[in-house]
Amino acid sequence: MSGGVDSSVAAFLMKEKGYECIGATMKLFQNEDVVVCREHTCCSLDDVEDARSVARALEMPYYVFNFSDRFKEEVMEKFVCSYENACTPNPCIDCNRYLKFEKLFQRAKELSYDYVVTGHYAQIEYNEETGRYLLKKSVDLSKDQSYVLYSLTQDQLAHVQFPLGGMHKTEAREIAETQGFINARKHDSQDICFVVNGKYSDFIEQYRGKTYPEGDFVDLEGNVLGRHKGIIRYTIGQRKGLGLALKESMYVVAVDPVKNQVILGRNEDLFSRELIANDVNLISVDHIEGEMRVKAKVRYRHEEQWATVTQPEPDKIRVVFDEPQRAITCGQAVVLYDGDVVVGGATIIETEIAKRYS
Repeated sequence: MSGGVDSSVAAFLMKEKGYECIGATMKLFQNEDVVVCREHTCCSLDDVEDARSVARALEMPYYVFNFSDRFKEEVMEKFVCSYENACTPNPCIDCNRYLKFEKLFQRAKELSYDYVVTGHYAQIEYNEETGRYLLKKSVDLSKDQSYVLYSLTQDQLAHVQFPLGGMHKTEAREIAETQGFINARKHDSQDICFVVNGKYSDFIEQYRGKTYPEGDFVDLEGNVLGRHKGIIRYTIGQRKGLGLALKESMYVVAVDPVKNQVILGRNEDLFSRELIANDVNLISVDHIEGEMRVKAKVRYRHEEQWATVTQPEPDKIRVVFDEPQRAITCGQAVVLYDGDVVVGGATIIETEIAKRYS
């Protein structure tokens, strides 16, 4: 229970079905000063009190589990290392993978509970023909979170429930209002929970206890255009915040951590068709045989596009899009879809842009 409306309604729906439930919130930080009370984040002290209030209203036991060591190791450290190595991470995917559906999953088993239930907008079905559990998009496509859940395994899918997957967000808020939940009108969390002021570069410097050296902005021919303020401040596709007076709009097309350079180009220089990804997790199939036609998305807000995927190695996939896509970025996840079914996903490690310009 994050303290938000979605997990609260999920708890209510499970109670309505007759399940014996306990509420659980994950404590993710040793230093409470990392998190402040803000409307658009989760996991603050106020969120804990909101979750506790709802659990009390539902007559559920409520616990706070301290997973801060694991969170620091698998989410915060990975987040910082990614930016230091010119990658762009998705910490929500890592939190789901290593905290919600690993540590919390393990704790549920230790307490002899059958399911981990969250307020995610996605659906789980069992395919009797293949004997596999399927992860599917939410009915409310505007809230669909299947992208950040692609790492779920078959064992986890068998012991996870998403009660909100078959409804729209407006319905969830109506239920919360009807039940008088304290968080019925609470804003959705949008920011990275451990980035206090919304500036991830400030968090990275505070976390490492250092500043990152300035270097050169260069164009595709290697001409120096100005000075950047440290490579951790720049991501592929970025145009704003460069601090340069240029004759035309230019975008970050690559970051070279070895040379400490940020390479700029035009918008058309950001487009490419191919990527390689590793750390593969497949859901609807055991492996990809030959070429498979899918729709794929390369970041959470990316509109999925037609592509062909192959699996040259057990833990590696190659995705070739029918049409060039903008700003494919190392560190992000590529997630594959067959209609509304998640085929699987992986972490992008090679892109045409990175090879072309670095």
